[in-house]
Amino acid sequence: MKIYNTLTHKIEEFIPHTPEVVKMYTCGPTVYHYAHIGNLRTYIMEDVLEKTLKYVGYYVQRVMNITDVGHLTSDSDSGTDKMVDSAIKEKKSVLEIAEYYTKAFFDDCKRLNIRKPDVVSKATENVDFYIEIIVKLIKDGFAYESNGNIYFDITKLEDYYKLTNHQIDDMVVGVREGVEEDSGKKNQGDFVLWFTKSKFQDQELKWNSPFGVGYPGWHIECTGISIKNLGEFLDIHCGGVDNIFPHHTNEIAQSESFLGHKWCNYWVHGEHLNVKDAKMSKSKGNILTVSVLEEEGYNPLSYRYMCLNSHYRKILEFSFESLKSSENAYLKLLNRISMIKTEGDFQDAAYKDYNDKFMEALKDDMNTANAMTVLYDVLKDETLNGKTKLDLIRSFDKVLGLNLISELHESVHPQHEEILALIDRRAELKKEHKFTEADGIREELLERGIELIDTREGTIYKIREVE
Repeated sequence: MKIYNTLTHKIEEFIPHTPEVVKMYTCGPTVYHYAHIGNLRTYIMEDVLEKTLKYVGYYVQRVMNITDVGHLTSDSDSGTDKMVDSAIKEKKSVLEIAEYYTKAFFDDCKRLNIRKPDVVSKATENVDFYIEIIVKLIKDGFAYESNGNIYFDITKLEDYYKLTNHQIDDMVVGVREGVEEDSGKKNQGDFVLWFTKSKFQDQELKWNSPFGVGYPGWHIECTGISIKNLGEFLDIHCGGVDNIFPHHTNEIAQSESFLGHKWCNYWVHGEHLNVKDAKMSKSKGNILTVSVLEEEGYNPLSYRYMCLNSHYRKILEFSFESLKSSENAYLKLLNRISMIKTEGDFQDAAYKDYNDKFMEALKDDMNTANAMTVLYDVLKDETLNGKTKLDLIRSFDKVLGLNLISELHESVHPQHEEILALIDRRAELKKEHKFTEADGIREELLERGIELIDTREGTIYKIREVE
């Protein structure tokens, strides 16, 4: 499998540290607000990557953090804690805010068919290990105390900017808005490992440490949670491109200084989702959530379909017009699949040929658009019988996650042909303007646990539990 590695700035062959085993870490949300669909585009990418690795035969161990302390309003260690600000605004405790928005995040993930990682660990659950890491960094000369805080000294490294291709980011005083000068830093590029009294205003969560009562900086948590759960050698670290600097740059600095060797071999980053030529962000106010999409009448999986038809390393321009186009294409796809009858003997050679093409698309730096093309080629192939087509679609959907089979064929209804006949009869009644009788057919099927979905291409049905 080939993938673009931000660390080497090129597409390269993926080789895990341990054969056939992949240790994968993905940066989780700061749970002070709902995740917007720009955030969730990155989580869709990470979900596809994990499922692709499993599809091609790897055993994947995936860990994700939940940031519930220490992430300030500026990534440069200035400003106030996002969790505290949200707690004050909503008149709740920080832990109540964290619990509420963590649940909301995973609810959104479920609606987008994003698999929950094997290990999900809160920042507040690992403070003792952060302290252990910081103590060693101080002892080895990589960190220092100033004004009560503990800072990492970036001048101790020869290649601090290797992840950014040796370009110094504008996260410095006087260049980026909101970045404040910290008089405690030897160099303005140094970053905080542990805050004490300098950041105590309104801070709710604090811990005892050898450096004084305080709380950890944002960057140290991912180092701690990853090493604690996945060991000293990490294969893949994921996140959005906005995490490259300073967050992931700082992770590499502190992790490799603590361990004494190279930590992670592959860094995979998803591009932004733009709305009207601007990156979607909570601070800019141009935030759209999964709930907003649903309130506008869209199926969340239409958004997943939209993301799959774009490469994860390209900026995706979002509009409701483009989402509507994606939803129409998605519903048309469901409709075409719903018409396939399970018939014929399994065609081994054809199945292998298409499955190989699907895997090759994914192994080419996760080219999901080409993988989708293979899916459509299967639908168009008149030499394939229904059984082989459905088996291929079912297999592809392990990665695509579009519910292509589960809603339509997974529980084969014993009256499938009868239902299709009733759908045809309903269509005829609507043409004759006999809407009451047509509605009667819908209600009859609904009572039997069968929901009709009208699309521009026709009507499909899905089986659901009777309430």
